[in-house]
Amino acid sequence: MAHSDDTRRAVRAAFVHDQLGLEVAAVKCGVPVATARRWIRDAREAGDDWEKARTAQMIAGGGMEAIARQTMAMFSQQAQATLQMLQDDTQIAPLERSKALASLADSFNKLVASNARLMPETDKLAVALDVIKRLSEFVRANHPQLAGGFAEILGPFGDEIARAYG
Repeated sequence: MAHSDDTRRAVRAAFVHDQLGLEVAAVKCGVPVATARRWIRDAREAGDDWEKARTAQMIAGGGMEAIARQTMAMFSQQAQATLQMLQDDTQIAPLERSKALASLADSFNKLVASNARLMPETDKLAVALDVIKRLSEFVRANHPQLAGGFAEILGPFGDEIARAYG
């Protein structure tokens, strides 16, 4: 059965813009999955790579940042559970415990580095907040007579940082 160009465009839109899997997009539009696979292959050969368009759409729509945030949150939960288990389980040998902690730390460092690339705005906000914290500590330790005035402007400045980076 021949499908119209409108149907093919609807499958492409569901796949690229709605971020549905190809199979789901095909079913949603009433097209056999094999036909949708043929369309995606034919489009790629004609210079319209649906996969690249889908990735670009995800990045442009902030999808990658949302995924990175979710991944970081899930990892944090799992890391806390793992740390608790390592602390509570007395049956784990010290060497195995050390290996698990090293592996967890390595995974965390890799995830943070990856997220810094995927979430540049979030990374900038984290750096800005760290600078404010360090400046506060510096003023408190080295110029305590200025602490009152500094505290007075810190609140509104924090709002400005949040608007700029958050």
